[in-house]
Amino acid sequence: MLGRSLLAQVATLVTPDTILHWHRRLIAAKWTHQGKRTGRPGLMKAIRELIVGMAETNPSWGYCRIQGELKKLGHSVARSTIAKTLKEHGVPPSPERPTTWSAFLRAHADAIAATDFLSAEVWTTRSLVTHYVLFVIDYATRAVEIAGITTNPDGRFMAQAARNLTDPVDGFLRAKRHLILDRDTKFTEQFRRILDDAGVAPVTIALQAPNMNAIAERFVGSIKRECLDRLVLLGEGHLHRAVGEYVQHYNAERPHQGIGNEPIVGPPRIGGGEVNVTERLGGLLRHYERAA
Repeated sequence: MLGRSLLAQVATLVTPDTILHWHRRLIAAKWTHQGKRTGRPGLMKAIRELIVGMAETNPSWGYCRIQGELKKLGHSVARSTIAKTLKEHGVPPSPERPTTWSAFLRAHADAIAATDFLSAEVWTTRSLVTHYVLFVIDYATRAVEIAGITTNPDGRFMAQAARNLTDPVDGFLRAKRHLILDRDTKFTEQFRRILDDAGVAPVTIALQAPNMNAIAERFVGSIKRECLDRLVLLGEGHLHRAVGEYVQHYNAERPHQGIGNEPIVGPPRIGGGEVNVTERLGGLLRHYERAA
């Protein structure tokens, strides 16, 4: 607006050309936006995550099925956009998308149980003796059954445990169709054959893959952390009492994160009564509930 000649009269620190250069840079910066793209704006992050989540948790859903679910939620997304989004996240098309192990377990939880051993060191009059605790856990309810405790889990012990678990009247596995177990040699061929004859198929997890039996592994961690690692076990009877008390606490009183942080027996009684405390093993295990 001043012009070069008048600008030269008032500019004392820098030359007029420098001032004009700064001016041109300011104009350019105003109209230049980093990351500006042409074409249609990208999908919102939340919708992209929704698309990927639907595809990963529903392996049989194709692009059009996902498109329909998004429409129900108020999102109008083109089929080609869904395909592009899944490709960018490395999710293959529906025919090539396998059912995940976790999805399989959730879909069949009512018919699945898992088994494993946990060990405990018990003091005797002679020395420390290792005892093995065989347990079975229900995938759907998280209920636990102790199948036996022994210092020698041989074929005879395992066969009797299998018969007890598959008893048609009160066996813990009488309504189950699959039993997940690891590759431990204690699970003998006779043990597996008795399960098969009763209609319970043993499902062996992959080698060195404890996460495939994660619920059983979690129980082992819980009973050791909350009970056995806090006791000096004096004799086999002490071990039986400790395990028995913990299983009662686990099945009837303790909340479980896997089932909504509630006890296996159902939601606790809520009211305005006084809070009562039930103790087991001398206060090692505690249960809080309101009086009726």
